[in-house]
Amino acid sequence: MKTSVLIVDDEPLARQGVALRLAPHSDLEVIGECSNGEQARDFILQRKPDLVFLDIQMPLMNGIEVMRSLSADAQPFVIFLTAFDEYVMRAFEVHAIDYLLKPVEDARFNASLAHALHMLENHSFAAYNERLQELLRQKEAIAAEPLREFAVRIGKQVKFVSIDEIDWIEAQGDYAEIHVGARAHLIRESLNTLESRLDTNLFLRIHRSAIVRLNRIASVSSLPNRDCAVTLSNGTSLRVSRTYSDHLRKLLRNTALRAS
Repeated sequence: MKTSVLIVDDEPLARQGVALRLAPHSDLEVIGECSNGEQARDFILQRKPDLVFLDIQMPLMNGIEVMRSLSADAQPFVIFLTAFDEYVMRAFEVHAIDYLLKPVEDARFNASLAHALHMLENHSFAAYNERLQELLRQKEAIAAEPLREFAVRIGKQVKFVSIDEIDWIEAQGDYAEIHVGARAHLIRESLNTLESRLDTNLFLRIHRSAIVRLNRIASVSSLPNRDCAVTLSNGTSLRVSRTYSDHLRKLLRNTALRAS
């Protein structure tokens, strides 16, 4: 009986890369591909694949959220895919649950696959599931802490950007673009997710499509329709919607009082 496999990644080329590496294995059958977390959750519940290659950073629902949404008896064996989530990588190393770092190397892929198949053949699901649950609990605890840095891809390298370097963050659909001086980096997180993880003493949402670092605000000006605009220290001008303008003024006023 063949081992059923599901491939989940929002990048078509990444899905294709996994499928091509699995093709020589006659004992494996790719039964589906999904491009986001919600599709993956529904597919896993309906088709119950034995093994899932699961991207961590995806729109709608990330890979960690997919696994957290499944009951213990519905969770398949998983090999996580990640471009640069350093926190998850550290947790994997502690708990020996496999991950593949993009771009995936052939030798690393084959070793990870062999390990997963060995666990499947030896019915090691109980030990695996216990480690996975611990990983998810630790990831949840980490997620509750304010972000300190972002991992961004620059060419073929992954570099870390401290939140102290960020001027503002802009929504780009299901993604976000962080602005650091003259440079901008696209990351696979929604603005809503970032808002919940950023330190509210340092960052403020000023519009449904923008978050600013408070100490980058150089001036605030009123607009005729009760909205206002902020000018950042680098000269960038951003609109503040009415929903957030009163809170911004109050926050800046309190900050000024504390500084005086």
